[in-house]
Amino acid sequence: MEDYLEVIAELVELKGYATTLDVSRYMNVSAPSVTKMLKRLDESGFLEYEKYHGINLTQKGSQVAETIRQKHGILVEFFEILGIGHDTANQDAEGVEHHLNPKTIKQLRKFITFLKANPKVLDNFKNL
Repeated sequence: MEDYLEVIAELVELKGYATTLDVSRYMNVSAPSVTKMLKRLDESGFLEYEKYHGINLTQKGSQVAETIRQKHGILVEFFEILGIGHDTANQDAEGVEHHLNPKTIKQLRKFITFLKANPKVLDNFKNL
């Protein structure tokens, strides 16, 4: 469910709207699968979905999508600090972002901030 909310938010940001076909293409899943999930998300109050019309995230859906996007960004940044290339970091973040406790993400954010504030520590790590 979180992946769908994240994709819909990204599409709306890029295009101003999202359609079932857009989501289907972006996620590489069938249109009927997207429709089924959109109905579930609508029933759960994450979005407003009307067949053959655009998809609109509710405030609840937007908040979840933004939280996921923040997690993703923090993980990508952390993996890149570790010396992992952007594409791999992005793939790895996709794989773990939905499984981490918010406390873990908070600590990662603090650790990244610490490393950036202490460039000598970061340089020492990079030179290992």
